[in-house]
Amino acid sequence: QVQLVESGGGSVQAGGSLRLSCRISGFPYTTNCLAWFRHPPGKEREGVARIDSDDYGTVRYLESVEGRFTISRDNAKSTLDLQMNSLKPEDTATYYCAAKTWHCSGWATGGYGYWGRGTQVTVSS
Repeated sequence: QVQLVESGGGSVQAGGSLRLSCRISGFPYTTNCLAWFRHPPGKEREGVARIDSDDYGTVRYLESVEGRFTISRDNAKSTLDLQMNSLKPEDTATYYCAAKTWHCSGWATGGYGYWGRGTQVTVSS
């Protein structure tokens, strides 16, 4: 059974940092895409960052987080992290870890078959 469990959320003031982690278990697909999505209050869920299992570890970011967030994966530990720096109030959201069983392509949530339950990030001004 595939399980994705997020941790590391919390409350922080604007300009601060948080590191989210996702522990992945029971996921046997070596070709995959791992991603972080977020669901801001009153808005639709959006893709934040994704990382491919290809030889280059190809990454993509939502434009508004480029240069502030860094996604990384540790295949040996089966973990996916998101380092978030220079946080802004508009980064407030529930953050979800997601996985799909093929290479990354686009941000459509329907392409990701596995999801965690989410972790709350609140950034105050």
